[in-house]
Amino acid sequence: MVSFLDLKTLNTALADELNAAVAQVIASGWYIQGPHLQAFEQQFASYCGTAHCIGVANGLDALVLTLRAWKEMGKLKDGDEVIVPANTYIASILAVTENGLTPVLVEPSPSSFNLCLQATEQAITSRTRVILAVHLYGQLAEMQAVTALARAHGLLVLEDSAQAHGAQRAGVRAGAWGNASGFSFYPGKNLGALGDAGAITTQDGELAKVLRALRNYGSHTKYLNDYRGVNSRLDEIQAAMLSVKLRYLDEQTQRRRHVAARYLACIDNPRLHMPACEGGAEGALDHVWHLFVARTAERELFQQHMASRGVETLIHYPIPPHKQNAYSEWAGLSLPITERIHAQVVSLPISPVMTEAEVTQVIDACNAFGV
Repeated sequence: MVSFLDLKTLNTALADELNAAVAQVIASGWYIQGPHLQAFEQQFASYCGTAHCIGVANGLDALVLTLRAWKEMGKLKDGDEVIVPANTYIASILAVTENGLTPVLVEPSPSSFNLCLQATEQAITSRTRVILAVHLYGQLAEMQAVTALARAHGLLVLEDSAQAHGAQRAGVRAGAWGNASGFSFYPGKNLGALGDAGAITTQDGELAKVLRALRNYGSHTKYLNDYRGVNSRLDEIQAAMLSVKLRYLDEQTQRRRHVAARYLACIDNPRLHMPACEGGAEGALDHVWHLFVARTAERELFQQHMASRGVETLIHYPIPPHKQNAYSEWAGLSLPITERIHAQVVSLPISPVMTEAEVTQVIDACNAFGV
């Protein structure tokens, strides 16, 4: 069986370095907000091209706390509108509603599945305060246009970079385009911890200062609490392992691009629609291919076929947020592009540890569908 993502093999290859990093933390006696966190924050900020990185407990917290910090800073208030693509993972929207803000769902681009600039512009009202740009599947949204639109209307831009570690446009990486960016280091991400972890990147020193307090019970100084904060801290062991894994991220990304290039060149089945890259071949080299997401109107049959050929596939994501019970108030909302995407998408295996034989097996299985 070609597994969708073989995390065991991926992490076993770095086991000696990961074990050494954990041993250093254990021997140090310092397990929360210590030197390994500081080191990783500096390394990841430098990698993204930002002045600040604030480690937090997970990717959802990264988004929640950024919006919360802007409220504390007086930039947002209850009821303000946040534009967000309707086909995103539900975490993007949970972060908005958790802060008493109003999500405004917009249809994505039907080609890239990322934020549609025209739909975004049409959704702006006098209550709009934030554009939440989700870099879905590892491809950046059209950030030059998004940031220009935001500047024209005096809006904040929050990047959801949970799937886009290292992705870029015009030489600028995910995390350095907006006023802030939230990252997830969930184990399956391109830069994955061995547990939950997340971070926020920003150029804004004031925002970074507020975030460092909010993640730590609202405190800059022990027992002095400036905000009603939370406990959302990236621990020393995860930070130390992420520092190890960050050193290999670009190399692993190149391997992902190689697999994606083979799929794009060799899968030739009219029943399958391959993912589109903004900017064509050049855009494919900026894409970090967290997921390789095809489309088919015969998804159930396709998945059954692939399983019979020894290939594991997954669906990201089967149910759009506006059809979830959590947001039952949106049950009557019609978003046909989003609904079609969620009904047809299917993710093929892609990882840095796939062998050439496994890639060939996936290609052959795809081409044999319906034949």
